[in-house]
Amino acid sequence: MKKTSLFTSLFLISFGLFAQVDSSSILFKTLLQKDSLVFNVGFNTCNVSVYDGLVAKDLEFYHDQGGITHSKREFIEIFKNGICKSEDFVSRRELISESVKVFPLYDNGALYGAIQMGEHRFYEKPKGKPEMDGSIAKFTHLWLLNDSGDWILKRVLSYDHRMPK
Repeated sequence: MKKTSLFTSLFLISFGLFAQVDSSSILFKTLLQKDSLVFNVGFNTCNVSVYDGLVAKDLEFYHDQGGITHSKREFIEIFKNGICKSEDFVSRRELISESVKVFPLYDNGALYGAIQMGEHRFYEKPKGKPEMDGSIAKFTHLWLLNDSGDWILKRVLSYDHRMPK
């Protein structure tokens, strides 16, 4: 029996049960929609209320230049008092959609989460000046499916920030 279980597990792993999902899948499209809420609504418009049902209370955010954020409360405070506070400077994030990959996470065959990876670029607009290119960076998001069937952002890695060539 144990040989069969080991063989079955190796077979499933080898043939893609845990592989990246297709961009036409419901999971991929759902996480793109959640990504849009986090950035197009939250980040780009400073609408922090969107994070209420979208971000875990114990969010951990690891940024290669800004350090570690240990909770949703801290994340929102930093956000409000950082890029959203200044009237002299506006940041905007744009997803590089062709870079996005989604990997489902299973526990005994039941979907419980997903890893979303990709790249995004940022733009900066000083008051009274045209928008200009900011950095390009990579991100990895851990999304978990809660008991209500909602996707919650639990962990964020934001890294490899660099200026475009």
